[in-house]
Amino acid sequence: MFYEVIPEGKVEGLTYDFFDSLLPGQIVLVPVGRRVVPGIVVKKVAQPDFKTKSILKVLYSKPLPKHLLETMEFLHEYYLAPSGQAVSLILPRGVEKKRRKTEQMFGNIGGRVLAEPGFLKIPLNPAQKMALEGLQKGLEGTKLLFGVTGSGKTNIYLKMALNAFKRQKSSIILVPEIALTSQFVRVFEEVFGKNIVLIHSKQTETERHLVFNSLLETEGPKIVIGPRSALFAPLSNIGLIIVDEEHENAYYQENPPRYSTVRVASFIAKCLKIPLILGSATPTVEDFYLAKERDALVKLEVKAKEEAAKPEIKIIGFKDRENFTKNRYFSNALLKTISDNLEAGLQTLIFHNRRGSAPLTICENCGEEILCPNCYLPLTLHADKYVLHCHTCGFSEKVPINCPKCGHPGMVHKGFGTKLLESELKKLFPKARVRRFDADNKKNEGLEAVYEAVKGGEVDILVGTQTLAKGLDLPKLATVGIVQADAGLSLPDYMAEERTFQLLTQVMGRVGRGHLSKSEIVIQTFRPEHKVIEFAENEDYLDFYEYMIKKRKKSGFPPFRFIAKIEITMKTETIVLKKIRELVSELDRDKRLSVSPPMPAFHERTNKGYSWQIIVRSRSRKALLEACAELEPNFKVIFDPPSLL
Repeated sequence: MFYEVIPEGKVEGLTYDFFDSLLPGQIVLVPVGRRVVPGIVVKKVAQPDFKTKSILKVLYSKPLPKHLLETMEFLHEYYLAPSGQAVSLILPRGVEKKRRKTEQMFGNIGGRVLAEPGFLKIPLNPAQKMALEGLQKGLEGTKLLFGVTGSGKTNIYLKMALNAFKRQKSSIILVPEIALTSQFVRVFEEVFGKNIVLIHSKQTETERHLVFNSLLETEGPKIVIGPRSALFAPLSNIGLIIVDEEHENAYYQENPPRYSTVRVASFIAKCLKIPLILGSATPTVEDFYLAKERDALVKLEVKAKEEAAKPEIKIIGFKDRENFTKNRYFSNALLKTISDNLEAGLQTLIFHNRRGSAPLTICENCGEEILCPNCYLPLTLHADKYVLHCHTCGFSEKVPINCPKCGHPGMVHKGFGTKLLESELKKLFPKARVRRFDADNKKNEGLEAVYEAVKGGEVDILVGTQTLAKGLDLPKLATVGIVQADAGLSLPDYMAEERTFQLLTQVMGRVGRGHLSKSEIVIQTFRPEHKVIEFAENEDYLDFYEYMIKKRKKSGFPPFRFIAKIEITMKTETIVLKKIRELVSELDRDKRLSVSPPMPAFHERTNKGYSWQIIVRSRSRKALLEACAELEPNFKVIFDPPSLL
């Protein structure tokens, strides 16, 4: 008998023979060239007119669930991902190895042995009950739960998962990063006990393999929690998928096969005819638009704790140097509140968007920054030629001598990072316990490793980046200080304003959660009048959305166009320019496409050579896919990129 098998790797399906009957979805071991790799049986085929190799071994008698095979096909069609790459998303590394069955992988999280499920009564306030009713209307489809920070979305997730569990259905709960959601996991433990299964990147190869084996063989319902890889858990009885903090960049896989977790989850939910719940206080503009268009938007606009007092918000302008007489980075107001917190035994969180620490070209007098007249995106300084470039459409101009708005002579280029802020705070408050949390932390120094100590008040001042904006609930946190709120606005990317608003709103949501009678937010910015700063200050997502959707429509970005970023890296600039110009010339013939001129990538020079890119937009995804289907392997194509940088 003959079968089409998709082997792990970059190749497409290949035909093999086998002496016995096999089912679609069975995992087998096959030869590919000189290697032996695992693969997935797709279907039985007729005998070909060429000699075939034999399947060496059947690794599992039970096949994968049908929806995972359909998902592989979806990834191939929607993202042009080679089918063999999709196999690596589903099968754990070392799936062909024999594992000793040590302890049961269920009911053991981080060394904690869990009890039988408690099925505690989950309290819901009237607003949560109304939101739950909205989410349960209709038995299937994608719905967006738009819940303000602190509104208690987790209790709604718990209730929906419990309802599914009682129907003997499993739930997949996706979180952006498992390490930052320990409190989230513990809440689910209290209800579901040993039926919780974690999947995440810090598990060993053996652990991942044993979890995979157990989930493939299990018959009863489970609660699988993890980042995007948990979506591919081999469960055959899924009744619910939840994507918490759906706006997070972490849900986009940057490495091949590149995909959006939200889009793939939506496809799986459609296949299985089950609900998919996207939850966020700051949903992506694109998903909010789609939810409104499809009447799939459910709002939760009341804080879960009635006693949660709204924090006092102070906007401090960098342009008025009278606000910074004691330190150039921290305003007098912020230094005073830090000092008061130290005396009272309370905590302060200092947030700085490190990505925005790249030099800004800005008028120090009025805060004006020069935007591209076509894309309305910030221009990037190329210091070698002292020219401002738009990395999206190719527009360029010389750096102006005077500010075009106020006439002040000279534009300044500024930037600083979290390490500098940490050292400044240690000088200013030598007795304070200051800790920095960002991507530069070693494994045992990260927030997840010391979370309980931080929660207990053993750190006085936390300094960091996005790590501190996500899901933290610290009872002793009295103040959030945002050092340079407009830093992210200077990135040459159509998503810059959206990311800035999301980050500011999320980090501001760390206070005012009902733990303290009084809390404060200090926002320092060069551009206090900027619309995004104003929207964030007022926690006004709906007006922010209206502001952004008009800009997107005018400039032709998602959700009004499909978009692909095509990048090429070569050893010499001459070759890379020749290649990308030829591509632009070829794509320009297709009138369904809008093709930008070639531009240097944001990180133009790396150890691999010179990188240039183009942005291709179209109203038709089919046109975009057809245009990119036959590109040379040298070109890297990213569909629906979460960033143009």
